[in-house]
Amino acid sequence: MRCPGGVLWEQKPLPAGFPTTASSVPSRPFRPPALAVAVPGVGGAGAGRGKMAAGGAADAQARFGHSVKGLLTEKVTSCGTDVIALTKQVLKGSRSAELLGQAARNMVMQEDAILHSEDSLRKMAIITTHLQYQQEAIQKNVERSSNLQDQLSHLLK
Repeated sequence: MRCPGGVLWEQKPLPAGFPTTASSVPSRPFRPPALAVAVPGVGGAGAGRGKMAAGGAADAQARFGHSVKGLLTEKVTSCGTDVIALTKQVLKGSRSAELLGQAARNMVMQEDAILHSEDSLRKMAIITTHLQYQQEAIQKNVERSSNLQDQLSHLLK
């Protein structure tokens, strides 16, 4: 089974002092003490064992239970930390989306301003061309007027 942070269960070395010999490890699957019900007069697994073997098995089961609880606690804590990190990333992504939206709106406004500026420049280029034509016409008229002045001055003499 996996959680956002990785593997939920991985095999780790046994803690120091944990029984590792075949005689101290129970041969049947572990059942929590609350579920193991002894029926009087019925011989089951372990009926022929003495008090030492039963006490050793119970001690091993208790240590195993504590070990499993510790590992589960560690994994739950790790998964909780990963959920917090994921939440922070989602919030950061939400803020990023807001900033991107604002940047897009600003870009659209800038694009409109650029298009308006291009239109104004085109109009100014047309006006400049018209002014150049008018200047040429005025220069021609000034030349004609100077010619007319010369002709008038010759006629009046």
